[in-house]
Amino acid sequence: MVGVKGQVQRRGVERRRAMVDAAIELFSRQGVRGTGVAAIAERAGVTPSALIHHFGSKDGLVRAVLEEADRRALERLSITEGAEPTLDEAFDWFVRDAEHTAATERDLAALHTTLTAENLDPGSVLHLWFRDRGRGLRTHLASLFARAMADGSARADLNPAVLAAETAAFIEGAHLLWLLDPEQVDLTSVHRSYFEGLASRLRPAA
Repeated sequence: MVGVKGQVQRRGVERRRAMVDAAIELFSRQGVRGTGVAAIAERAGVTPSALIHHFGSKDGLVRAVLEEADRRALERLSITEGAEPTLDEAFDWFVRDAEHTAATERDLAALHTTLTAENLDPGSVLHLWFRDRGRGLRTHLASLFARAMADGSARADLNPAVLAAETAAFIEGAHLLWLLDPEQVDLTSVHRSYFEGLASRLRPAA
């Protein structure tokens, strides 16, 4: 019985993953508003009722897709659990993540940009999700810069909050430029150049 139960659970996980992957593909191409539940279900090889059973609603599916994007990014962050990354580790991760995104995750990057644009209005369904996610990213970045200032690996006269906003703005802007013109904008090279320059700016005077 245990083996059968495990197989059923595994099939459920695989089916859920197939639905999320189908949603990522269709949402990134057509936008959330232009994509119906039936189309996602057909792409995933399930019925619309099965999709609703798993996610509750289309909005629930959208949230699951966004959470999956963040989960994949965090999974690539090779920092020991519970440990806080150093400045060099964090900057290296951003460059590696850009390389990974450019190679295999264009749909997710396009989806993130599309959904951000669709939810700029404070009254939109996912406005608070994106606002809070942005605040969370800036909070983590500000903590990163503050720790570097405290341990002496960054200058002591910096403003962590301003640096956090600047870094977040660079990341979002670089992805947008790349999505619009990937033949002209090398996402990895742009990230490497920015973070090398930022590291130089933050380095304490000798």
